Amino acid sequence: MLSDATATSPCIGVCELQPESGLCRGCLRTLQEIAKWGGLSLAERRQVKAAAAERRHRAAAADRKVLGG
Repeated sequence: MLSDATATSPCIGVCELQPESGLCRGCLRTLQEIAKWGGLSLAERRQVKAAAAERRHRAAAADRKVLGG
């Protein structure tokens, strides 16, 4: 049974796929990651969350660069 905090979905209720990236605007997961979430093991969920966190980090860094920061 999944009991770790990483078992919870990273969904924040802002569900809109961005056509240019294929990522959800809210959680930065791919459609495939979202669709498979319910069947993933705890380890796989950790990997998806880590990938989404890395995407968020890269997006924030790109925004800072554009803003000159």
